[in-house]
Amino acid sequence: MSNAPITPASLRGAIDLSSLVNPRPATPPPVSNSPLVMSATDATFTDVLDLSNTVPVIVEFYGQGLQPVLASLIEQYGGKLVLATVDAPTNPQLSQAFQVQQVPTVAAVVGGRPVQLYVGDYPEAEVRLVFDQVLELGKQNGVTGTIPVDAAEGADAPDAAAEPVEEPLPPHHQEAFDAISAGDYATAITEYRAALAQNPRDALATAGLAQVSLLQRLDGLAADDIRSAADSDPSSLDAALAVADLDISGGQVDGAFDRLLELFPTLDAASKNAVRTRLLDYFEIVGGDGPRVAAARRRLTGLLY
Repeated sequence: MSNAPITPASLRGAIDLSSLVNPRPATPPPVSNSPLVMSATDATFTDVLDLSNTVPVIVEFYGQGLQPVLASLIEQYGGKLVLATVDAPTNPQLSQAFQVQQVPTVAAVVGGRPVQLYVGDYPEAEVRLVFDQVLELGKQNGVTGTIPVDAAEGADAPDAAAEPVEEPLPPHHQEAFDAISAGDYATAITEYRAALAQNPRDALATAGLAQVSLLQRLDGLAADDIRSAADSDPSSLDAALAVADLDISGGQVDGAFDRLLELFPTLDAASKNAVRTRLLDYFEIVGGDGPRVAAARRRLTGLLY
């Protein structure tokens, strides 16, 4: 895993895919007649990363006798989503990067960063809800393009290969995104809080607020200084929280969770509340449905009750 801090474009699920960005041959062949479905391998995943800057890409891991099943649903989104299928047993680097322990495993890549979605088979209605959330996450991060399906299929649409169509973000989300791009994290926090005041159930604003708060806490801090402070005073709550922030930003999710959960029983009530609040923020950043978050939630609940 990389220890590089997350950037303004970072998304849930800070997994390091840098080892897969290598020179590679031509774009992988499609696995169906649809221009919205492609196969991906350890050697060709750069294509997926590049494409994810235009349109969210769903990544479906299959194998062990199971075949990809999401193509027809992806096609119903009319070019707003693309599917990349990965044969998990024959692509160990991708399987390790996405922490695939069984198939099917489904993830997404938005703006070059992965998002863990779900493991196993689910009814189409539930999967559609997940994909709708991926589209919303794409809007929050400026990834709102559309693949011109008709043009890609050779239809008579000479202008269809023009610039991807972008959909506007909600006003407070756009203001927050612009502020993050300018390094103005305080304004971004204000905008996300305003969005939540309008709609307390705005999941994207909740996740965005957690992400930009992390960026603000780490802004201007040196990783070596943070870790040195923690080493010199292992009992310091502030130091432990700072190192956990650093771990989350670098994709060391399990390390961040373990650090705070192991410290939790030794703390007083106020400190326990601070750790609980920070962990809830991490759950939003990583993605609340992933197996690591589920395990950490169970541990936290056990410690609370």
